[in-house]
Order: sequence, then C-alpha cells, then structure tokens
Amino acid sequence: MPSKNKTTVKVEPGKQELYIIREFDVPRDLVFRAHTDPDLYVKWIGPHGYEMLLREFQPVNGGKWSFTHKDSQGNEFGFHGCFHEISLERLTQTFEFEGYPGHVSLETATLEELPGNRTRVTIHSVYQSVADRDGMVQSGMEKGVREGYERLDDILTGINK
Repeated sequence: MPSKNKTTVKVEPGKQELYIIREFDVPRDLVFRAHTDPDLYVKWIGPHGYEMLLREFQPVNGGKWSFTHKDSQGNEFGFHGCFHEISLERLTQTFEFEGYPGHVSLETATLEELPGNRTRVTIHSVYQSVADRDGMVQSGMEKGVREGYERLDDILTGINK
C-alpha cells in the first residue's frame, strides 16, 4: 500500500547543498534503528530492484560504512563514507560514490519527533561544489531516495504493528 507520506527533495540553483525531507508514521527510535541496524539497513537503502552487499557498517562516531548495489544486469555501484555523529537526534556522515571518486558530500540527517508518535527526517547534504551537487542530482539519486524511503515505510509499518 503506497504511503501518504511523500519525499521532498529541495534543490536550489547555484547552491552546493540539497535537502531531503520525509515523514514516517512511527516513533523516532524505529527510524533511528532502521539507519543503524545492519539487518534493516540492507532492506531499504536505494532503488527498487537492486541487491545490496553491505561490506562494512560501523554506525558509531568515527565508524566506517561501505556497500555495493547490484542491478539486474549485473552492474555494480559502490558507495562508502565515515560516520561523524550517531545519536537519536542526528546522524552525520560522509558519502562518496566510488564511480566518481574524490567527490565527497557531508550529510546530516535530523530525526525530529512529531506529535502522534511520528518522525520527520530532514537530510542536509553539502557538496564540494555546485557541479558535484548537480552531478549527484542528475545521476538519478532522487529516484533512489524516494524508492528507498517507500521501502523503509513498509518495513517500519510492519515493525510498528
């Protein structure tokens, strides 16, 4: 069943940043768990139809993460980064697509409690240049984010019952 919650991606021309905003109809601790529990994480990150291989996942301050997505044609796409802050309120990490090395962004996800046991996730991503940000947007990242959050919504709804 499609969620009534929609993912909003805000991209302003000429800026090195973007925002991703999504609400979930579950408590914040469940959303946090989905971002830090490797068994849940592999089930929702990325677009539909991709298999994820979690190579490294240390969701602690200073920890590392890396994974590979594999599409149905066998193409592989690697990503990695470091966790800078992991708390119930905020998750900060670097993000780098291995197909475009050296172009690292800094992402901060704020997990905000809303009335009715709901949660708003606001991700602020800052890129090294406007060209880097635009390249990420043109790569189809918005589709991957939307589809990943749709899958996360289904997972969290199932856990929360």
